[in-house]
Amino acid sequence: MSRLWLQGAAIAAAACIAITSAAAQAAPRGTLQAFAGEQEISDLFRRWAEERKRRESEERAPRNEAPPAAPAAGALLAQQSAGTAKAVEAAADSITSVQHAGVDEGGIVKRHGDHLVILRRGRLFTVKVGENELTPVSTVDAFGAGIDPRGAWYDELLVSGNTIAVIGYSYARGGTEIGLHEISRAGRLAHKATYHLRSNDYYSSRNYASRLLGTRLVFYTPLKLDPWGGDPWSSFPAMRRWRPGASASDFRPIAPATRIYRTDEPLDPWQGVALHTVTVCDLEKAEMDCESTAVMGPPGRVFYVSSGAVYVWTTAWSRRHAPAAPASALFRIPLDGSAPTALKVAGSPIDQFSFLEGDDGHLNVLVRARGRGEAMWGAERNAGAYALLRIALDAFSDGRGAAPEAAYKALPRPAGHAIHNRYVGAYLLYGAGAGWRGARRTLHAPVYAVRYAGDAPAQEIALAHGVDRIEALGADAVVIGSDGRDLHFTSLRLADAASAQDRYTRKDAAQGETRSHGFYYKTESDGAGTVGLPIIAGDRAASQQLRRESAAVLFLRNRSLRLSELGALESHPDAGANDGCRASCVDWYGNSRPLFIGNRVFALMGYEIVEGEITRNRVSETRRVNFAPVTVGLAR
Repeated sequence: MSRLWLQGAAIAAAACIAITSAAAQAAPRGTLQAFAGEQEISDLFRRWAEERKRRESEERAPRNEAPPAAPAAGALLAQQSAGTAKAVEAAADSITSVQHAGVDEGGIVKRHGDHLVILRRGRLFTVKVGENELTPVSTVDAFGAGIDPRGAWYDELLVSGNTIAVIGYSYARGGTEIGLHEISRAGRLAHKATYHLRSNDYYSSRNYASRLLGTRLVFYTPLKLDPWGGDPWSSFPAMRRWRPGASASDFRPIAPATRIYRTDEPLDPWQGVALHTVTVCDLEKAEMDCESTAVMGPPGRVFYVSSGAVYVWTTAWSRRHAPAAPASALFRIPLDGSAPTALKVAGSPIDQFSFLEGDDGHLNVLVRARGRGEAMWGAERNAGAYALLRIALDAFSDGRGAAPEAAYKALPRPAGHAIHNRYVGAYLLYGAGAGWRGARRTLHAPVYAVRYAGDAPAQEIALAHGVDRIEALGADAVVIGSDGRDLHFTSLRLADAASAQDRYTRKDAAQGETRSHGFYYKTESDGAGTVGLPIIAGDRAASQQLRRESAAVLFLRNRSLRLSELGALESHPDAGANDGCRASCVDWYGNSRPLFIGNRVFALMGYEIVEGEITRNRVSETRRVNFAPVTVGLAR
């Protein structure tokens, strides 16, 4: 399902997520086994195609003829597949929050020395902010010369050295698009090359498709396979460099059969089969070089990137297994190219923020019983019982073992629509809010606080508003949400117990950005800092961020968890509306951000950057610039 389609207080008692008694046994040590070669994969797909023909023949048989009994699909495939594979701290230029220190995430604005680099509606812009300037410098198309941008979405950018990588998805060309651009010391932009990776749509309403670790560009891209096609290789991971007249024959494989893995869990093609692919590209080389590792599994997925591995949680969309069988698997795919490991699990995480790979050698994951992954608004649904899975990293092995029942801790289920969760310090915090919908009147919508490494039950902290965002304030936290009319910020002290400390209310307002990068907290000292968040009118749904910039960026001061308003930097509505947009004309990743550079404070809102100055506990505008391509008239 594409983004084109997307355009168009009682708390339930929580229950443990059930798994098999066999899951309590220790998992055998080892790694997943790769397929032995292309022939083995081709044979598997041939058997699937033959099984489909056999079933169709049986369905066409006269009713008075009793067809021979056939084993269940899972059992049949298990028989047929016998002998097959078994199963840093942020950089100085960082201006956006990230989930995992040292792992940068694709976004709409980054910094390169004296310049801001901004991705907006299919174009790249640079604005000089060094030497106390605020001056537009350069703009180029996010796509290369000769590329038709229709049907493409250019969503994320990352900066490595003097290389800017723009990440998008093309429905016309059927894959992930990577545009490489060079930025000079003066902020001038020049397109270098564009590459395509075979993939399905990576889009998620919360997650980011790309990560950057040093010079390594990391992608997770799903590839849904046609189990009836016989020969699967036309849809397996591959890459091509764009050129005029490029065709499917230009793609070269980047995941040989010996880097494609699966567990011993039988795959049921009637539930769907996907290649969960992790691709690592070296941006230091003159010609971008990429390698992929893939795991074959069911289509539902959530992924999380730590400094050393990508975790992919797969979930079957329907359950054809026995009721007690685990419905999910969790894969750990190392970024150094070594073999993945896996574990059978139950339920499904909400989004990437449901994961925390801790320094104590454990992985923590908030799961719900009836989740289907995070793709295409999957994270926005509140369904099923909740539990916290805590498992040692050395429990991952060849995929035959399962997380024991004791590894799941039952948690209360919030009452509400969209669940938001975040690990801060020693706590997992979670609660429910409006999500992308318009907020409703809320009288009681608690946030839950769980010490993830302990045995204590979850704490319920009463709030006078919903939970639309949870963020760190140093070692403590803030919960942000609407009561249906006003926007509230409640600070939490996270000590031996978690407790609400203070609440600031902005009348007739709601948060203007749902993406994690919409919030930024600049730490000034222990217990002190400045908060920035885009806001809109209280009667507007967050979904309007797709086509309208935020009304303002609000700034608050934190002093020992006491929150006070500094004021807001406001936008000029419709600035740059006549931009001749050719691609990405809907702001799926938002368009407004608070920015802190040294002692300077900025608000990015659409095509405007407003600079402010904080004096006497107030922020006031000092200047602004409009970098829209039509109104500014930059040379192309």
